[in-house]
Amino acid sequence: MAMEWEQLLNPGRLCRPDYPEAPGRPAHLQDYDRILFSEPFRRLAQKTQVHPLYEHDHVHHRMIHSLETASVGRSLGVLAGQKMMEQGLVDASQRDVIAGVVSSACLLHDIGNPPFGHSGEDSIGAWFAIQFRLGTGVSANVPTDLQAEFEEFEGNAQGFRIAAQLEMGRREGGMRLSYATLGAFMKYPCTAEARRLSHGGYVGLKKFGVFQSEAALFEECAEALGLRSEGTDAARTWRRHPLAFLVEAADDLCYRILDLEDAATVGDLSTQQVLTYLEEIGGKPNRADDPMMSTREIIAMRRAVAINNSIESAVEAFMTNYDAIMAGEFSDGLMEVSSKAGAFAGMKEISNERIFTARRKTELEIAGRRVLHDVLDHFHGLYQDLQDCGWDAEHLLSRDSYWAKLVRAVDLDLRGVSDPYSAMHSLGDFVSGMTDRYALKVRDMVVGRI
Repeated sequence: MAMEWEQLLNPGRLCRPDYPEAPGRPAHLQDYDRILFSEPFRRLAQKTQVHPLYEHDHVHHRMIHSLETASVGRSLGVLAGQKMMEQGLVDASQRDVIAGVVSSACLLHDIGNPPFGHSGEDSIGAWFAIQFRLGTGVSANVPTDLQAEFEEFEGNAQGFRIAAQLEMGRREGGMRLSYATLGAFMKYPCTAEARRLSHGGYVGLKKFGVFQSEAALFEECAEALGLRSEGTDAARTWRRHPLAFLVEAADDLCYRILDLEDAATVGDLSTQQVLTYLEEIGGKPNRADDPMMSTREIIAMRRAVAINNSIESAVEAFMTNYDAIMAGEFSDGLMEVSSKAGAFAGMKEISNERIFTARRKTELEIAGRRVLHDVLDHFHGLYQDLQDCGWDAEHLLSRDSYWAKLVRAVDLDLRGVSDPYSAMHSLGDFVSGMTDRYALKVRDMVVGRI
């Protein structure tokens, strides 16, 4: 049975399903503003996109990437919504909501990413894996069936945790974003345990996107949106919200195309290499470039055309696979089945060979791993002492102890810490929320410079 747009665009808010939309200010616009003005979004300005701690002003960081992705997502939503309306699949009001929901979900999509980019995720997960293997400290008491949440630390799940629980005073529902935006955001609609117990190779099960601590909150979203589900209890998974495919496409085409532009800026790829890939997507111009244009300006023009052509290609793929997407049976990325699939595969290959393995990037990733492990090691001791005093944070911090000073120095939030599982999530919240430079600052403060 196909999913229905009337339910998929549900403007109800998490934990406040009856919250009314303001006249002229629909839920998706409020979502966008709540995300944009949140502290976690602000911190994205100092978080790595691809190149850690790069001082060049034109290299992307997470905030710029998120804003660009939101812009592309809006265009995808506008074009897809228009085509659906022309075919009688949605009405005019739904067409406009689709564009807004995709844009808001795109703005949110990286909000849970830790410092130092994807290598930061790997570093945090590796640290937890070491602790579980050693079996010492408070981390050793995390239930075995929940340890995968930490060993495979996932920025997507951290993003949902931020939006659904941690932000806006930790009130019930966190930011209280609309069901539609949260559904479109959810790239991997399952917990780590459900993913482990599931069968089949559905695209939404490549990773997990929900911690067990927020499983009930996501279930509320999924039920409100009418997402298809499989399995029961701990093994229950859902099919993606159809708009999640557009959000994923916006992210894919932004980072693939703009990674090339950054690679030219920092010298990882030659100008000609970058132009060749961009022209494979956007085609060569009909006339020669203005001789007064700089190399950077030429690349920027080719990039703009490549993005536009990629948007059209993604929407074409969405409409071609529309029935399977609405039935929850489509299991691929839109760019991978689009007319630009070959070009994107080539960009992925060159990124893996030349950009992601560049020497300076690799050196900084190694340094970032050491920074994060040093910080995690040190603060693990705080949570161990908190466990030893029966999770009584007020008692632990009441005296002028070292831990009390450290908690004040870094403004560490210990609310809700009452057992090993919540303690390790609190530690993950703290470290993953750091910017690249703040992680360095805290490491230097607690361990000293290496």
